[in-house]
Amino acid sequence: MMATTHALWGMLLALPVLVLAPEHAPTAVAAGLVGGLVPDFDLYAGHRKTFHYPVYASTATVPAVAAALVSPTTTTVALAVGLAAAALHAVTDAAGGGLELRPWQGRSERAVYSHYHGHWIRPRRWVRYDGAPEDLALAGVAAVPLIIVADGPVTTFAAAMLAVSAVYVLLRKPLATLAASLAGRAPRPIAPYLPERYRET
Repeated sequence: MMATTHALWGMLLALPVLVLAPEHAPTAVAAGLVGGLVPDFDLYAGHRKTFHYPVYASTATVPAVAAALVSPTTTTVALAVGLAAAALHAVTDAAGGGLELRPWQGRSERAVYSHYHGHWIRPRRWVRYDGAPEDLALAGVAAVPLIIVADGPVTTFAAAMLAVSAVYVLLRKPLATLAASLAGRAPRPIAPYLPERYRET
């Protein structure tokens, strides 16, 4: 799924905090945003493996949420929401397409790596690829409650993320062609550092 979709769903996880402990809402929203985005920091270094932990992050979320419920502080709330967002990101990547430049072709059987199991989890393709119309729909499902319930910067940011998502959906397939073209023209010293999927034909 799109990074914006992951970010919006991470932020959505903060809504219960907004209701139950509004004093911690800014921390929770920020933690959800960061937790939703951080796994994709491995985009050019073992994407969907290096920073993706579908089992371990999910397991760690349980005691973190318990700690936040028992003793809600800035630290416990941030840890709980951030871990939950990172876990949700990794788990939902398995619902999407495979790890390839053009995932709508359905050639890759690698969705996300499970460090616990020691192998790649296959893509379910319920969301056919990042930037698919159904991906935008999921971004909208997360953005609308944030826009309605939250206020100020959160509302503006959620609306902006949804707008960026819509533009990306329109450009997703042309961007794949552009990426492959640029990768083919990359200077020799840089070429070895580009992901293998960028050299797909």
